[in-house]
Amino acid sequence: MLDFDDDGWMDLFLANDTQPDQLFRNGADGTFEDIGVLAGVAFSETGVARAGMGVDAADYDRSGRPDLIVGHFSTEMMALFHNEGSGLFIDEGPRSAIGRATLLTLTFGCFFFDFDLDGWQDIFAANGHVADDVERVQTRISYAQPPQLFHNVERGRFEEIAPLDGSALSTPMVGRGAAYADVDNDGDLDVLVTANGDVARLFRNDGGNRNQMLRIRTVGTASNRNGIGARVEVSAADGIQRQHVRTGSSYLSQSELPLTFGLGESALASVRVVWPSGQTDTIDSISTGQMIVITEGDGITETSPIATGR
Repeated sequence: MLDFDDDGWMDLFLANDTQPDQLFRNGADGTFEDIGVLAGVAFSETGVARAGMGVDAADYDRSGRPDLIVGHFSTEMMALFHNEGSGLFIDEGPRSAIGRATLLTLTFGCFFFDFDLDGWQDIFAANGHVADDVERVQTRISYAQPPQLFHNVERGRFEEIAPLDGSALSTPMVGRGAAYADVDNDGDLDVLVTANGDVARLFRNDGGNRNQMLRIRTVGTASNRNGIGARVEVSAADGIQRQHVRTGSSYLSQSELPLTFGLGESALASVRVVWPSGQTDTIDSISTGQMIVITEGDGITETSPIATGR
């Protein structure tokens, strides 16, 4: 789910396996139109339909427009579709560190999240091949593959974080589903990955909460109960961030519905919520480092501190 053209109506992107991907534009009248080819997201740069697996949407460069990532088969690399704002997307994957680092991996689960709470969306990828004997025919590709974490270091420029030998992220696995949540209530986002024929792994984020954050749960009244489709804008000293409350994404996975905004060193923030009903709630001068519940039409109805251990 994404509002790629910022018209207030949620659109749908669908990643397909060996078929063209689809972008369904919401006609605001109960109809959807597939504009994937016109928008540049249906095929690779060379006009080939890829093996779409996981997919997610987020504004990774704070342009105010949601971008897309799509996990693909080995030798296809991950797609990083940048929203140009004119109804067109450009795949930055081949020109970025993400493309080079994912050329030989087979990515199933993938998503945007701000793992270090610096205010810029990072990327996680859960990898694993489908053929347990792939190394017999492709010596550079393995069945079990380590997950990957890409740090957004400068307004959309990503660098892969190379884990130390023996660390959790350096251990290969046949990854499939992947989702995030703050499982220990310390403010930063942890990651759960399921594996084919093996146990799931819970990667605890230690040290990601060195920066400030604001966590927001939405409760709809006129809109749906969970506020799905609500656009949440958080303003702080270093600018404005936007996220949507969404279901789905990644691959056969659901991350938590509450939104986490990394705010760096900011101690105060303002929040604006545009609900699916059209209701707008604005709250100024909110202290960071807490979880807040915003109820449609009533503003903040619940707060709880977050024990970061800083």
